[in-house]
Amino acid sequence: MIMNFLDQRYNAQYKNDALFGEAFGIFGGFAIFIASLGLLGLSLFATLQRTKEIGVRKVLGASVSGIVVLLAKDFIKLVAIAIVFGWLFAWFMLHHWLQDFAYHIGISWWIFVLSGIAAIAIALATISFQAIKAATMNPVKSLRSE
Repeated sequence: MIMNFLDQRYNAQYKNDALFGEAFGIFGGFAIFIASLGLLGLSLFATLQRTKEIGVRKVLGASVSGIVVLLAKDFIKLVAIAIVFGWLFAWFMLHHWLQDFAYHIGISWWIFVLSGIAAIAIALATISFQAIKAATMNPVKSLRSE
């Protein structure tokens, strides 16, 4: 009979969960980075496609903030749809995962709200650079280019 301390047994039982948490954090960071690069590329493509429209709006007196809102609005809608699907998937997976534990907690609603706010903030930070750059460029250059 091998004797050991109770805390060592508990640590051994949850060692895999701790390792899973670390790996999930690292791969989650990579996923956010890759998604931000994709969103940056998509916003760059959208601003290049709408260069003439942005130039005409600037000539007609549109403000920089109005153009930024115009460009960011479509992306925020897409991010909001992705957030809703992500919430549903996360709730289902967390609920299923927590059922395996002897003592488990409920899933709080504020975690989902906080994750949604973080996702929108990351998306706005990614999009805003390109949108501000497109909104502050000279409208004459954009109208002459085509």
